[in-house]
Amino acid sequence: MHTRTLGQGLEVSAIGLGAMGMSQSYGPNPGDRQEMIDVLRYAVDHGVTFIDTAEVYGPYDNEDLVGEALRPIRDRVTIATKFGFDIVDGASVGVDSRPERIRAAAEGSLQRLGIETIDLLYQHRVDPDVPIEDVAGTVGELIAEGKVRHFGLSEAAAATIRRAHAVHPVTAVQSEYSLWTRDPEPEVLPACAELGIGFVPFSPLGKGFLTGTVTADSTFGSDEIRAKVPRFEAENLAANLRLVDHVKTLAAARGATPGQIALAWLLAQHPFIVPIPGTRRRERIDENAAATTVALSADDIADLDALVGRFGVAGDRYNAAGMQAVGR
Repeated sequence: MHTRTLGQGLEVSAIGLGAMGMSQSYGPNPGDRQEMIDVLRYAVDHGVTFIDTAEVYGPYDNEDLVGEALRPIRDRVTIATKFGFDIVDGASVGVDSRPERIRAAAEGSLQRLGIETIDLLYQHRVDPDVPIEDVAGTVGELIAEGKVRHFGLSEAAAATIRRAHAVHPVTAVQSEYSLWTRDPEPEVLPACAELGIGFVPFSPLGKGFLTGTVTADSTFGSDEIRAKVPRFEAENLAANLRLVDHVKTLAAARGATPGQIALAWLLAQHPFIVPIPGTRRRERIDENAAATTVALSADDIADLDALVGRFGVAGDRYNAAGMQAVGR
């Protein structure tokens, strides 16, 4: 596995692993906890050493799982987690990034993960009621205390990133970015390039859409995040399949899978981009990791760059409530 460097010299595997789906959002949760532990360790053994979790995944279950899996191999991994939600009776009830809440969240994450220091601590969503300067300052204090190594933001606007970075250096910005979600391109990616901040795309495979395994007949259970995403509504899904069909054609010509093409395209955008596809399966770990060896020509990249302009994307990437919480 190649490595890449995010901001502040944080070196990580060029492809990471988003662990969220091991505890929520993609249908019935796996019944065999040990199987997920084995998948996490398999990823590390095969060079995928940048692991992403959050306190709100579950809530709490995912950090417990990641901690149990990775504590025995702590010296081989970079663990990222997130704060920023108010969690009451096991459910998120809104954003909360007050300094006391940040500290409580960090302490809880350290305990659940069973580690002494969080490698990368993100604000999960911007809290409009708490100045970002206070957030950056609080995480800076945790870094000074040795409880955190690096500070990150998720789904933040460029102006917010700049304000935070002026108080404490931001190592990485995590936002949704893929062949069919191009929102970071106009402002956020240029800001990251200017300030020396890494960029970590989540859902780089479009919640599975860009793997080519979703069809017009696909249905999603009420316990799946895709059941709540407008892009996966039947009419929108049918329209969006034109885009992935094009990716499939290119993948076949390059001897790759559609998912590998999608990841290789992201890697080709900037050297500071590190995607974190999620999976529950070892074979997907191997497939995603091998995307680092897929060589796209300049013509391939230009063709993929133009996909959204050519085919369009039907439907938002979140429902209305979700869209209100991003880009602040």
